[in-house]
Amino acid sequence: MIDVRNVVKSFGKEQVLRGITLEIPAGEVFGLLGPSGSGKTTMIRILAGTLAADAGEVTLDGVRQPDRKSLSRIGFMPQYDALYNDLSGLDNLRFFGRLYRMDGKRLKARIEDVLELTGLGADRKKRVALYSGGMKKRLSLATALLHGPDVLLLDEPTVGIDPVLRRTIWEEFGRLRAEGRTLVVTTHVMEEADRCDRAGLLYGGHLIACGEVAGLKASSPGGTLEDLFFQAAR
Repeated sequence: MIDVRNVVKSFGKEQVLRGITLEIPAGEVFGLLGPSGSGKTTMIRILAGTLAADAGEVTLDGVRQPDRKSLSRIGFMPQYDALYNDLSGLDNLRFFGRLYRMDGKRLKARIEDVLELTGLGADRKKRVALYSGGMKKRLSLATALLHGPDVLLLDEPTVGIDPVLRRTIWEEFGRLRAEGRTLVVTTHVMEEADRCDRAGLLYGGHLIACGEVAGLKASSPGGTLEDLFFQAAR
């Protein structure tokens, strides 16, 4: 269970998050939806513990975050790639795996799993500096998945990924949910909301709606999530 209570965050004079409160139960795919600048990335960085809120709190199973002992339970994929360009894709995965204290046998097996999932097997020995933007995005996802975390925090994980691979990745998200893992996925692509169990809609730093995706659509005038954003913009 992720519990967010009255989270506020400003950068200078600009208030980016304005008292966000929501609950994300374990074992679901939760979408943080909204246009660029709505506060999605700020919110997920606070959930991951890489950014401090000005006010409010985030807890994971009752433990206030950030918490050092909880880090091994969390996989975080930032919007901007946090990779080592001078290393190969394989060596990046080995490096991050060792940070998570994965042993050699388990690490080797998991590397094969995530390379297959992200379609990077043939490019594993290529330096990341030579990767395309989409390939870097896939490698970032692979590092987040590597240690098999209980909670995955993914900031626009499918941007720049081709439709076939995007479907494969969302199928993997469904499998992880079936295993009881919790996924928080940010996106500005409304069609991806249909793949989430529940969603929170951010607009101008406010949580304008939160609930099951089907219910949110039913509550809008035109039966779409976009209508809820249009209402908020008026």
